[in-house]
Amino acid sequence: MDSIKIKAGRKAYRLIKDGGFHFDQVAGYFGPAAGPRWLAASGFDLALIKHGVLGRSRPVSLIGASAGAWRFAAWVQPEPEKSYRTLMEKYITTIYTRADTAATVLKSLHAIIDSYLEDDALPFAMAGRQYRLAVLTVRSKHLVASELKVVQALGIGLFFLSNVLNRQAMHRFFERVVFYQGPKPPPFCLAKTFRGKFVPLTEVNFKYAVMASGAIPLVVGGVKNIFGAPKGVYRDGGMIDYHINQSYAAKDNDIILFFLHQERIVPGWMDKKLKRRRPSDDLLDNVLMVHLSDEFVQKLPYGKVPDRSDFKTFIDDP
Repeated sequence: MDSIKIKAGRKAYRLIKDGGFHFDQVAGYFGPAAGPRWLAASGFDLALIKHGVLGRSRPVSLIGASAGAWRFAAWVQPEPEKSYRTLMEKYITTIYTRADTAATVLKSLHAIIDSYLEDDALPFAMAGRQYRLAVLTVRSKHLVASELKVVQALGIGLFFLSNVLNRQAMHRFFERVVFYQGPKPPPFCLAKTFRGKFVPLTEVNFKYAVMASGAIPLVVGGVKNIFGAPKGVYRDGGMIDYHINQSYAAKDNDIILFFLHQERIVPGWMDKKLKRRRPSDDLLDNVLMVHLSDEFVQKLPYGKVPDRSDFKTFIDDP
């Protein structure tokens, strides 16, 4: 246990204190937009997949933004452990060069998606009953919808400045769009506090939704006009839902599992450098959080969890 630490929100803590913890209490598992740091969650994910402890008594919502969506897309495949390991291998071994552009990086991500999400397995993924996948994306507005780097960069700059002044300004730049699998939208999409749109996942749009959820602005090209969704350019869901930025519990006795590479929870992508920004306590009430300890991270190569800066650091030494 020296490698990980566990924290619980107020309601989750009371549930565990009163009756102990059991996996049937877990109504949802949230995967954040962690970039390459998602690899820190791989052992935890694979253990859960192997033992099948989630979704035994009721379907569990797998709610992911960006890398979280990529992880959970593997969970709903016919051979989830194999698909997950294929994702890890392809993600780690994909090589990027200084000549890459947003368009070529998007093509590389296409190849990763195709490597672990097979077309003939999508009917199985759509019919699954143990898990309910929810892919968080954003639809770009105004300048951030442009694929011209200078224009998009200007839009991102304005987004940052607006976010410093008022978090609600993010909705002027991006609209949350949730792609969901199952017979009905996940409960959090039907809550009065939900702001955004929700679209059913199909065999046609499945891969494109997962792709869009990881399309980082300025780094990866946007995914345009996803089937079944409002027309537009779709990008990384972490723009709004970087870590936890809304409540995912439908009932007081629901527990939302959450694995993170660090202790600090950051609401949106632009809040990373704003140290005082954190989710309100009510959004964390039902959360059971597992995170890496500082002692464990210090033992890793270079004393940190792999992150996007590594792509540049090792670009000449793949």
